[in-house]
Amino acid sequence: MQQPLISIIMGTYNAQNAIKESVRSIEKQTYQNWEFIICDDCSQDATKEILDKIAKEDDRIKVIYNSKNEGLAKSLNHCLEYVHGNYIARMDSDDISLPKRLEIEMKYLLSNPSVDIVGTNMIVFDENGDRGIMKYPKVVNDEAFLHGNPFAHPTILAKKKIFTDTGGYSGNIRKTEDLDLWFRVISNGFKGRNISQPLYKYHVSIKDYKRRSLKVAFEASNVYWKGYTKLNIPWYRRGHFIKPIVSALLPHKVMFWYHQRKLNIKK
Repeated sequence: MQQPLISIIMGTYNAQNAIKESVRSIEKQTYQNWEFIICDDCSQDATKEILDKIAKEDDRIKVIYNSKNEGLAKSLNHCLEYVHGNYIARMDSDDISLPKRLEIEMKYLLSNPSVDIVGTNMIVFDENGDRGIMKYPKVVNDEAFLHGNPFAHPTILAKKKIFTDTGGYSGNIRKTEDLDLWFRVISNGFKGRNISQPLYKYHVSIKDYKRRSLKVAFEASNVYWKGYTKLNIPWYRRGHFIKPIVSALLPHKVMFWYHQRKLNIKK
């Protein structure tokens, strides 16, 4: 097997209903010089058996297993211990990468050598089909953080050095590990961009909003505040840091409706 240029990393937990289609979407990519490192975080369903079968059929796929449930950040850090590629891509276990995702992202980074990390817009879908498009800022700079998370985590392709130079994901953060990493990446001088073309399908359901506790909200607010400090954002421009707490206090159905309204709904 040739040395892969891209290493795709995924953490998974109890994803038996979606994991196979998710992995197949990577196998069907038009760009094929990749390896896929998947860390199972002690799934209690049939995820392990499904992954074992897939890995036996494709030697580019490596599955590792946590001895105890550790969360996504630590699972992704475990994946990073096994990567061989010069570029790191993300993938989530209940989502779909569109066929040209890696090809387009790789071409973008090679054509724009000053850019260190690129993400894309996403098509949001649920059990009833596609719901709309979630958009992200084209240029990821200090200003982009004033309005929320500037990257869709599972869409990114990045130079490996952004992980090695910043220490990877913080194992102390359970739910906003990506936002914390982006603050460190941009504050260290790395450059980020987003491709306007949606190259990824992101699964949502009302259950996603039911999981958002006040503890998670306070964690997110803390990440925002510390991140704004890293970027030397004046305190009077840090209003977004309180939004996760406000969102957690609202009824789950209201937040689900709000996020659906924000989408560019397809007619």
